[in-house]
Amino acid sequence: MKRLFILIPVTIALLVAPSCANRKVTRVDPALQTDLSGRWNDSDSRLVANEMISTILSSAWRPVFEQKTSRKPVIIIGNVKNKTSEQIDPVTFIKDLEKACINSGVVSVVQSGEDRNQVREERNDQQTFSSEDTKKKWGKEKGADFMVTGVISSITDQYKNQKTVYYQVDLELTDLENNEKVWIGDKKIKKAIKN
Repeated sequence: MKRLFILIPVTIALLVAPSCANRKVTRVDPALQTDLSGRWNDSDSRLVANEMISTILSSAWRPVFEQKTSRKPVIIIGNVKNKTSEQIDPVTFIKDLEKACINSGVVSVVQSGEDRNQVREERNDQQTFSSEDTKKKWGKEKGADFMVTGVISSITDQYKNQKTVYYQVDLELTDLENNEKVWIGDKKIKKAIKN
């Protein structure tokens, strides 16, 4: 009986070991487009963020604002809801949007949500623990002029071993002072998958 208890784990280990030995991991360029499953992925996130921010920033609202205020607009990226059936973490997409805005150089981007609260907590700690000449003052934050919000949705059509997944990302830009929508846009991606 004792031998049986020893033989079972050894047998399992011997069966599992060869399958682990065949695995090969290769580092690839993060910018390389890879699409293994057909689901929303990092390439989709980057592509959509760059194209949509380019469209937002080249639209009519920006020159109107700059002419009125003589400064570049300040944007905050709000919630982007995932309405797909997939587990898409909107944080990656939101960070891609922020990066595209900042890298454009034509708008300023301010912190939102949890990140903003973390900055405020640090500023609060500085009031007690930092020297007088280095602590940051309250009431100096830049207020956002506009907020980007949106939704990622999808439609899946499947028959036997073929499937298409249609993604639509809808974004809106809202003037925070008067609640006016100044831009609405969308980006569509359709993937055909055959098993």
